[in-house]
Amino acid sequence: MASSLITPSRTKRTKPTIGFVNLGCSKNQVDSEVMLGTLVAGGFQLTGDARAAEVVIINTCGFIEEAKQESINSIIEHGRLKKSGSCRVLIAAGCLAQRYQGELLKELPELDGVVGTGEFGRIAEICRSLLAPKARQQRVWLGQPPYLYDAETPRLRLGTPHSAYLKIAEGCNRNCAFCAIPIMRGKQRSRPIDSIVAEAKRLGQEGVKELNLISQDTINYGVDIGLKQGLTALLRELIKVDDVRWIRPFYLYPQQVTDELLDLYAEGPRITKYLDMPLQHISDGMLKRMHRLGDRTHVTKLVERIRTKIPGVFFRTAFIVGFPGETDAMFEELRQFVLDMEFDRVAVFLYSDEEGTSAVDLDHKVEQAVMEERRNELLALQESISESKNRQYLGRTIDVLVDGVSEESDRLLEARHEGLAPEIDGVVYCERGIAMPGDFISVTVTDVAGYDLIAQPASGMAARATSSASPTLLMPKKSGTGYR
Repeated sequence: MASSLITPSRTKRTKPTIGFVNLGCSKNQVDSEVMLGTLVAGGFQLTGDARAAEVVIINTCGFIEEAKQESINSIIEHGRLKKSGSCRVLIAAGCLAQRYQGELLKELPELDGVVGTGEFGRIAEICRSLLAPKARQQRVWLGQPPYLYDAETPRLRLGTPHSAYLKIAEGCNRNCAFCAIPIMRGKQRSRPIDSIVAEAKRLGQEGVKELNLISQDTINYGVDIGLKQGLTALLRELIKVDDVRWIRPFYLYPQQVTDELLDLYAEGPRITKYLDMPLQHISDGMLKRMHRLGDRTHVTKLVERIRTKIPGVFFRTAFIVGFPGETDAMFEELRQFVLDMEFDRVAVFLYSDEEGTSAVDLDHKVEQAVMEERRNELLALQESISESKNRQYLGRTIDVLVDGVSEESDRLLEARHEGLAPEIDGVVYCERGIAMPGDFISVTVTDVAGYDLIAQPASGMAARATSSASPTLLMPKKSGTGYR
């Protein structure tokens, strides 16, 4: 999806104009929404024409090499606007900025400012400082990343109006050998339950039907503020928010998964029967070198326990191939595990050396070509599994949430059942005209196309005449890269 900016206002421009590019994961998207809300509240005007923007902000991603290169390319591309457009100030914000700090200014002279993950709340002040005609003193705004937005923080949401990401915590206390999140995001900092619930209620009142709960380590929510079984306690409060129909937690680490939490998934209203748990590997040797807790026996029993406690659960996971020391036998163990477990969705990432992580110094690095071959083999295997599981939907009538007109064909709508998360899973294609974005409708599945389903309106279903949706302001670019 090409990067894009806010649609410009038709009113006469009297305020400094901001162009904004969002890269990276859903957590980055929330950061972008907070910065956009802060900028509008601070007197700036957002523009969809990058050439007309006086300030261009790139919210960067810095997890792995592919994401870093995408961020650098975007900085270079938008830096050209200083000659061909109205750009006076170019800012790199977010993870890449926090991680490489002053190095970015040296390597990318087109940059005027670097804003780390702990300074998002000051973004309007920073832009005013860089626009000031006086000699610029400060160009780097960095420090420890303590910033954590709350329910009162201005936020201008991106994407579809009926689905929202809700960040419940920031940072991570884990010590995974491959991951740079603690370097860029700091230690875990959980928001209070009251703050999260207040934001959820406001989002529901704004027309949001689906809340996607995100953090770096969702299963560990609340530990840092003294909560026991914090995620369970939070979900018990969120299911009371009447305006929201689906609540979807992401990024559950495969530890501390209590029966109380699983019972809530199985029985609680509004919690989707969807579990996102990156396992990263299954070989005991790999898990130990990755500094992951647990072993194959624990992981296997946990997956079986989840499926027993939550009948019909849709299970999504992720694995890393090519971690230093991964032998052919270890990969074969992983391949057989994926074949045996038949997960609904599997993401596969290539290992890359990341500065500051302990894995950089490990021996027995795996060649790039071998890593790519292993990833392709796993993905091909999973595609076959996912299509086979999708065929179980044939002839079934299911409820779906309509997202909008398909990018594949303007004659079709794209929708999702509760086992399909936005952007990362498949979709349900439906006939256009039967509903509006934000509607829940019943459809009958008639065909399967790989990861996607094709459906027709259920017998007797009347088309919706109204919609809860409002015009989309911005569709963010998502790199789809990074370990979780």
